[in-house]
Amino acid sequence: MFHHHHMGHDRAEEYGRRFAHGFFGGHRQGHWRGMRAGRFFDHGDLRYLILKLVADKPRHGYELIKAIEEAFGGAYSPSPGVIYPTLTMLEELGYTVAAAEGNKKLYTITAEGQAFLADNQAQVDAVFGRLKEAGEVYGGGRAPEIRRAVHNLRLALATRLGRGTLSQEQILAITGVLDKAASDIERI
Repeated sequence: MFHHHHMGHDRAEEYGRRFAHGFFGGHRQGHWRGMRAGRFFDHGDLRYLILKLVADKPRHGYELIKAIEEAFGGAYSPSPGVIYPTLTMLEELGYTVAAAEGNKKLYTITAEGQAFLADNQAQVDAVFGRLKEAGEVYGGGRAPEIRRAVHNLRLALATRLGRGTLSQEQILAITGVLDKAASDIERI
């Protein structure tokens, strides 16, 4: 029994370290595509970024991931393992409220969140300045729209494959769609 309690404590400490790293910065908090990444977010930057995006428009977690990815020209996508704990923390701080919409939550900024952003406007501006620079630097090359579409395809495949074993008919249908898309793209 003591051993299980100890294991739980160790897991809690590990979760705390992971949460702190993901919330407070470092390039490991998402996925960089095709480049070596230095540290982009400083201590607390992601909190400002997410809160400002929610202030601009109420959003779901997935919408925040997409908005950040688009701001980086498709070169960086924060992981759900960073976005959702940050949203939870912002909610616990009273800076956002979440309304259930089916199995999703729509996050909206509160008056306390607006005050926090106003009090930290210089940091918010700095984060968005760096975000704009990164988008300009890494957004070149392939069109961001194409990167987004490829990402959506990968996500759809992973989601479908994650639901369980495919029948032979389903395998043929999926490969047919993919082969047709490849053929159509070659003709453009």
